[in-house]
Amino acid sequence: MSIATIDVQPRVKNVAITNHLLSVQIQDGRTVSVPLTWYPRLLHATAQERTNWRVFEDTAGRDVIFWEHLDELIPVIALLTGTSSRESKRSFERWRKARAMRK
Repeated sequence: MSIATIDVQPRVKNVAITNHLLSVQIQDGRTVSVPLTWYPRLLHATAQERTNWRVFEDTAGRDVIFWEHLDELIPVIALLTGTSSRESKRSFERWRKARAMRK
């Protein structure tokens, strides 16, 4: 038996963040929503920081959502496969401490 595969890269149309959800609208009409707790940097960001995102393509041509001031990268494919942040607690705590010192 053969299995047909389709190599279509999901493209970001829009990103919306509430206090509890990250929702990404894909150009093919799908919307993927995940708990904001999956991405602690976004969870601890201000509303203004959350709106400052852009999309770029990685070396394989896949869309990645990037929040430069938060140093947060989320590949769209990770959202579609249900993969949360893989940042360690230690790394996240270092980021929070450095962030607190800047304020």
